[in-house]
Amino acid sequence: MAAAPTIVPDSVTDVADGLRAVGYLPSESASLVSFLATKLGKPVLVEGPAGVGKTQLAKSLAEYLGRSLVRLQCYEGLDEAKALYEWNYRKQLLRIQATGEQEAWEDIFAEDFLLTRPLLQAIASAEPVVLLIDEIDKTDQEFEAMLLEVLSDFQISIPELGVIESRTHPIVVLTSNNSRELTEALKRRCLYLWLDYPGVEREMEIVRLHAPDLDEALARRLVEVIHMIRQLDMKKPPSIAESIDWARALLLLGAEDIDRSMFERTMSIIVKHRTDIDLVSERVGVRLAGALGSEQAEATG
Repeated sequence: MAAAPTIVPDSVTDVADGLRAVGYLPSESASLVSFLATKLGKPVLVEGPAGVGKTQLAKSLAEYLGRSLVRLQCYEGLDEAKALYEWNYRKQLLRIQATGEQEAWEDIFAEDFLLTRPLLQAIASAEPVVLLIDEIDKTDQEFEAMLLEVLSDFQISIPELGVIESRTHPIVVLTSNNSRELTEALKRRCLYLWLDYPGVEREMEIVRLHAPDLDEALARRLVEVIHMIRQLDMKKPPSIAESIDWARALLLLGAEDIDRSMFERTMSIIVKHRTDIDLVSERVGVRLAGALGSEQAEATG
């Protein structure tokens, strides 16, 4: 029988409060879908632009529920061996050399010779885990098809050993930056959550949670500048994590405002591509200088 999670939420409010307690401020939809995942046992597909907290949701959910996090980082060319399992060929060869091929062949395909990868690790875990399949859109449709058995039945077939069934029931979170359309077969098996960049007030709340000493007026200025930057046609808009990094940097520097000088000194914290730096400096830096001039004129007027 599967072991019960350390924490079993009874309501959407429990999940929202629990995620907040570990430093993640969920939207209402994120709290709802996370709660349903714990009750229905269905995987969650979280889509949205890079840097909106998709991966962090899985990490925070694991922390809140008291579960270990097992992460499969997807990439182009990822195959079953790196995601499921592979045999320890070196160890198998040593056994054959030590005992003779005829005798060794009977036991070299035992669990002692199996190298578990994230998917098998999550399925075979004696304790309940959160399985994060990160950036699933970087893989191909063949890899998605392989996932269907795992996501439908929480089991993995190993020809030499048979079917490995889930000892506990993992909570599965798949993330996608929406770089390609995922298959309908995969989507049918998942609850769905779209995460986007938060509004000004919500992002202020997030920033001040992680940088509580930041002055409220400065926090608002920071978030307004971040939103101004995200409206530009950038290669990589600043993420929520980079907003937090910028807030912490401004605290360390003793900044009282974000004028053009402070902005240009610290811009590399939130802008990470050369073409974006030129664009942001030209568009936003000039606007900050103009805004500061208007404020000074009003103060002396």
